[in-house]
Amino acid sequence: MEIKDVTAVQLSAAIKEGKITVSDAVEASLAAVRASEASIHAFLLVDEEGARARAAEVQKKIDAGELNGPLAGVPVAIKDNICTKGLATTCASKILQNFVPTYDAEVITRLEEGGAVIIGKTNMDEFAMGSTTETSAYGVTKNPWNTEHVPGGSSGGSCAAVAAGEVPMALGSDTGGSIRQPSSFCGVTGMKPTYGTVSRYGLIAYGSSLDQIGPVAKDVTDCAALLQTVASYDAKDATSMKRDDYDFMSALKEDVSDLKIGIPNSCFGEGLDPQVKESILKAADVLKARGAEVEYFDLDLIDYAIPAYYVIASAEASSNLERFDGVKYGFRAKEYEGLHDMYKKSRSEGFGPEVKRRIMLGSFVLSSGYYDAYYLKALRTKALIRQTFDRAFEKYDVILGPAAPTTAPKLGESLSDPLQMYLGDVYTISANLAGLPGICLPCGMDSKGLPIGLQLLGDCFKEEHIIRAAYAYECSRGQTALAGKRD
Repeated sequence: MEIKDVTAVQLSAAIKEGKITVSDAVEASLAAVRASEASIHAFLLVDEEGARARAAEVQKKIDAGELNGPLAGVPVAIKDNICTKGLATTCASKILQNFVPTYDAEVITRLEEGGAVIIGKTNMDEFAMGSTTETSAYGVTKNPWNTEHVPGGSSGGSCAAVAAGEVPMALGSDTGGSIRQPSSFCGVTGMKPTYGTVSRYGLIAYGSSLDQIGPVAKDVTDCAALLQTVASYDAKDATSMKRDDYDFMSALKEDVSDLKIGIPNSCFGEGLDPQVKESILKAADVLKARGAEVEYFDLDLIDYAIPAYYVIASAEASSNLERFDGVKYGFRAKEYEGLHDMYKKSRSEGFGPEVKRRIMLGSFVLSSGYYDAYYLKALRTKALIRQTFDRAFEKYDVILGPAAPTTAPKLGESLSDPLQMYLGDVYTISANLAGLPGICLPCGMDSKGLPIGLQLLGDCFKEEHIIRAAYAYECSRGQTALAGKRD
């Protein structure tokens, strides 16, 4: 068995059956990292010593029958905006270059309770502000399918690590599509759960009303297993929701005959690559052939999602990033005169151009005279978008469409035109504004050999519907649906 080619759930099963050890799995992952990192740069930090020590600890617990979860013994990568005790957490920013948390995020605690082994921290767009993983202060991550192209972002490091076979699974965060869009570009499966399903305690905030941690993996089964492992109610997170059921793996059923799937007409307008359109419609036909009812419908107000999102996200970013000032921790300018100058120089030197752009946008829309004109109007639009989805989900169980209008662009193309980069989020940001769950999985390749991603959205707390639809589609495609760059 080639360890890097099996899924996380299969790997854990082999470990528990005694076919391989946790150390075997960890060493295979570390070897894959060493082989790929020079060309991919998915990781900012690899904790080889810690991973080996953890592997031995987990193996003892498995042998003693204390760990029997679906991911026991499996290596995992963590996006670098999720706090890890004793391991640097930088958000890919210079301003946090020396920040080492004294506590674990809740999802890290949940992973360790499930027996997973953390390999390291993955690269990302600085403070999750970007769609290409090119705004990192520590270098660009490249797409494993073609290193001349971006992996997407902001969870590009996590998605690239899974696609390159460095780890079987990873955690990312999704504020406006930051799991689903890079999953589409990298040919992996990524999921944003309903807002409040996964604790945000220990996630360094970008947009507090939009951020959600989610899984990245090779297939739908692994995504469901990872979400099941990290999801929980957490009193430490004021936005955490108590759910009746966290058994997401029970939704792994091929039967979709009772599902009604809606396809928004607005998803297939100007700007959508014809090859992406063709692959998405073929995927819809697959689900229809399996018994699902599929029809087109009009989803109003979605054209307003991008301006509303960037006003709200930038406003929340300007507030959340105010704490990084060079006083208590993080980067501090070497030369300054007085406290005010220290603040100004530390933030000017510590933040990258994209982060500064969004902080300034956020400060502007929150300023006196513009608060009502921009921020309050954006909040009202957000509420109307939520109502639009409520009406849609009265009729449909799943909304099907593309995750991105194109396949992965070349390195440098998006940064040269920030507005175009923002418009690339057109299919994903509505789910964040409305708090909805969404999943992206591979559904084809374009003529350049780059992956195309299918996005499925569900109503709040209805992950079951999108997992079922995604699993049924994946089963129809067979092993070709398994993600990741193959040598």
